[in-house]
Amino acid sequence: MNKQQRLQHLYWRSGFGMSPKEWFTKKNHSTQIVIDELFRKAHQFSKKKILKNERGIEPSDILMILKLDKKEKRRQNKIKIETYNIDWILRSGNPKESALLEKMILFWHGHFACRSKVPEWALKQLNTIRRYALGNFKELVLAMAKDGSMIRFLNNQQNKKRKPNENFARELMELFTIGRGNYSEKDVKEAARAFTGWSSNLKGDFVFKKRQHDFGEKIFFEKKGKWDGDDIIDMILEKRETAEFIARKAYRFFVNEKIEEQNVKYLARVFYDSNYDIEKLMRAIFESKWFFEKKNVGVKIKSPIELIAGMIRIFEVDFKNPAALIFIEKALGQVLFHPPNVAGWAGGKNWIDNSTLMLRLNLANVLFQNSELNLKIKEAFEAQKKNKQKRNVQASMNFTPFYNLFKRENEKLLLNKMGDFILQTKGHLKESTFENFIIKNNKEDLVKTMCLRMMSLPEYQLM
Repeated sequence: MNKQQRLQHLYWRSGFGMSPKEWFTKKNHSTQIVIDELFRKAHQFSKKKILKNERGIEPSDILMILKLDKKEKRRQNKIKIETYNIDWILRSGNPKESALLEKMILFWHGHFACRSKVPEWALKQLNTIRRYALGNFKELVLAMAKDGSMIRFLNNQQNKKRKPNENFARELMELFTIGRGNYSEKDVKEAARAFTGWSSNLKGDFVFKKRQHDFGEKIFFEKKGKWDGDDIIDMILEKRETAEFIARKAYRFFVNEKIEEQNVKYLARVFYDSNYDIEKLMRAIFESKWFFEKKNVGVKIKSPIELIAGMIRIFEVDFKNPAALIFIEKALGQVLFHPPNVAGWAGGKNWIDNSTLMLRLNLANVLFQNSELNLKIKEAFEAQKKNKQKRNVQASMNFTPFYNLFKRENEKLLLNKMGDFILQTKGHLKESTFENFIIKNNKEDLVKTMCLRMMSLPEYQLM
């Protein structure tokens, strides 16, 4: 694997691809220097909010909300959520932002999968994830356990001393930390008792309701004590199985769906011995030799968000109607702030079916030729599922930086050189594939036509 291929692989897995400008500035740097820069930039941006106007819900807001009918409430909430969604995906596609940080937020957003009926709460949760995305996993888990959206989504506001609700305690262990097979039903029941009284107020802030908390003795992981939620999380993280569960999930997301047990064991050991330092876990992935092995390159299907953000990032796509992004997300089956369930998006081959594949293969032409989308919304979204929906997607791309990469390249080498930059795996890339699409009026037309054609190949769906 040459240097360009290494950097392209790194940038796709740690973010959303490498822009031409990033290649110009990084091509003479060592891989280690680039990795260090990725983490340094991520920390610089970690304190930024998704939107500057986040303020939660004020008492005046409550009075206004009470005056609105349910239909109008839903409409306004939908608009807000979509605004946050668009802002996030455009941020992910902006080369000036930290792609690594946004990728980590996307990872944890799927891991701590949650829907909120209150847009401000959803935004608050996302900003919490942003704060801890590359920090300490224990702090992240505790923050999620005290998050208003998560508390409501998993019914912990109903978890009271006289009638414990097991929903949050069960998902905490099954999906968020230690995984199935490493706890008993009794552990779930006792953990639920420990989290009684953990609730939230109207602003989505954590509130401990002392009268609803069970202060009695509990037996968790065969340890007896007057445990509360903090104690439960501590005891879960004391188990090495927790480190392995998270390492395995990170490996599937950032490396390969096919697990190499020795690699996961190594990552779990690094994670556990660092006291659950997320940055050290991620560095162990990106700095390993096996991360760059051929078997781990071009083998993952881009999620819809990775696909869209990647196009925006590499080609500086500007949407005249950004709301079209929501429509595309729905059509492809992944909408930010709207995971299918508490387990998050399944990923992998689940991203592809007959309808999504055709849109994926034609998306570049749709975006860069201002075409009209005429397609069916995925059944998981809204009441539009029975009918095809039309949207005119008006977008423009800044093609100049990309063209500058290849304008002096010999035409005989152009196909392979462009393939190296655009595709993670070139598959059956042959000149005959492009014969009917190449317009040889001038060099720029040639480069642009070949570029769009490459982005329409099945290989472009892989990273």
